[in-house]
Amino acid sequence: TEKYQDKRNDIINVKDKVIEFETGNVLIGSVSRLYMSNKCLLIADHKSVDKQIHIFNKNDFSYLTSIGNFGEGPEEITVMGCLAIDEAHHQLYVSDHAKQKIFSYDMDSVMVDSLYKPQVKTAMNETLFPSEYQYINDTLSIAVLIKPTSTSTFNQFLGRWNMNTGEMIPMKYTHPDIQKKRITFAASEKAGIYVECYTRHDLMTICSLDGELLYNIYGPDWDGGNGNKLQSFGTVMIGNDKIFVSYCGEDYARDSFPTKILVFDLEGNYLKTLETGYKISDCCYDSFNNRIILSLNDVVQFAYLDIDGII
Repeated sequence: TEKYQDKRNDIINVKDKVIEFETGNVLIGSVSRLYMSNKCLLIADHKSVDKQIHIFNKNDFSYLTSIGNFGEGPEEITVMGCLAIDEAHHQLYVSDHAKQKIFSYDMDSVMVDSLYKPQVKTAMNETLFPSEYQYINDTLSIAVLIKPTSTSTFNQFLGRWNMNTGEMIPMKYTHPDIQKKRITFAASEKAGIYVECYTRHDLMTICSLDGELLYNIYGPDWDGGNGNKLQSFGTVMIGNDKIFVSYCGEDYARDSFPTKILVFDLEGNYLKTLETGYKISDCCYDSFNNRIILSLNDVVQFAYLDIDGII
């Protein structure tokens, strides 16, 4: 289960293949998150004081609509957290960490009804709650769980969350050498795995959806778990038969961003490094078009990278 990768130096410069797309008259702030559904690209604008979620056609990036009114009213979002998508029932779930609620939007209705109002899907517990999660069904989401330990500190770990009952069960495996976990993850029901990456350690862990360890993958900057100044992994994506993850590999600084995307197979074997030449703030994978959508903190704000012909 232990894999040590001393070198990840098969680097392809893809900057000339990163294609900008514009959002037209829709102005989106610098702090945005990307989410992909079967039909749409969703951009969550965490700095907006109006509509906070903008929906685009994922094929040509034409604008469709915007939802998620900012505010403290009954159907408004005060402090927006993550988004999750129930593809089977065409539902979009939006966390509001001020109200400790998750709102549900019917994706078909929001396209035709400008006055559509969301429903409350479930409430969140203030002492243990999901900051990020990937919805599989109402009784199973893979989630990053947050347990506050003071007004300014918290513990973070992966778990299985039952949205119906509120039950949260920590995953069976956690790396024994990591004392302070700060993680990103992606899960795939089709592949039967989740991938956990550490933001301050050069470590990627692959487990079954039940939390059984499959592989620990240690990179060339692995520090033994003691912690260092490294800014390591960013956004993780599982696409078709590949794992894609943005990677910085520099000393931590507030203005440091990943520019690289590391590519692995589903067993964690290193394949390629894609050097975009742009500062990546977030990204998501479009499996239908086999491309990565990028939110950038650079001269270009939004772009995409076709994977066909590169890997």
